[in-house]
Amino acid sequence: DRCHLLDLPWEDVLVTHVFCYLPLRHLVSLQRVSKSFRSLIQVYLANCRKFDPAQTGPHIPKEAFCSMLRHNQVLHQLCVSNCSDWISDKELLPVIGQNQHLLRVDLRGCVHLSRHALVAVSLSCPRLTHLSLAHCEWVDSLALRSLADHCSDLRSLDVTACRQLKDEVMCYVAGKCPALRSLSVAVNANITDTAVEEVAKKCRELEDLDLTGCLRVRNQAIRTLAEYCPKLQSLKVNHCHNVTESSLEPPLQRALVLLQDVVGFAPFINLQI
Repeated sequence: DRCHLLDLPWEDVLVTHVFCYLPLRHLVSLQRVSKSFRSLIQVYLANCRKFDPAQTGPHIPKEAFCSMLRHNQVLHQLCVSNCSDWISDKELLPVIGQNQHLLRVDLRGCVHLSRHALVAVSLSCPRLTHLSLAHCEWVDSLALRSLADHCSDLRSLDVTACRQLKDEVMCYVAGKCPALRSLSVAVNANITDTAVEEVAKKCRELEDLDLTGCLRVRNQAIRTLAEYCPKLQSLKVNHCHNVTESSLEPPLQRALVLLQDVVGFAPFINLQI
């Protein structure tokens, strides 16, 4: 007798050892083959640990997104930046609420979400380690405090261009999330030496810090980073006009300092320790 693909154990073989190597867009297309294949793909989608709509192509309809994640409760990674032109709390909150094992969440550029999305992530995902909120101007201090209170294992946080945030809340995050290794507070003129120095003193494991466009950061904050963060590998201070080369002198004796001052580009400083 011939053995057909669908005769193989679905969850133990096809889902676990075969479909994980196929592009998501191809698997979604398989649903059109037959009712059996549709059922099989639904089993696969319900067991996905990682979901990135970019894998299905440049655009994914709202209805398809909701259908694909309706039964999934085991996600570890969720990226919806490719859905930024339409995704709202209505579509995202049910997914967050039923996936309490999420470790990585990427909401970059999702301008139609609200602070309720961040609060939902905070309350539902206590094991969260990586979060990107870049260009989400709806992020406010209260929602970010909730994140810090509930997600103390956070390793990476990107709040680029979240312009509602000020020193006070970033100091709070630093105190609650000492394991931070990567932080971006770029494009925020509210951030000053106060926040940077507190991050330096509380987050001793820091490896990457992006201060691009933080116009009020000065040399003293950079010196404090050098003193308290021996693992710092990358420091971006382009468009920080109050940061000068003098702040890169000792105690940064072990640093490799690369200064690019080409016509058309602001100074960029990269420290690799």
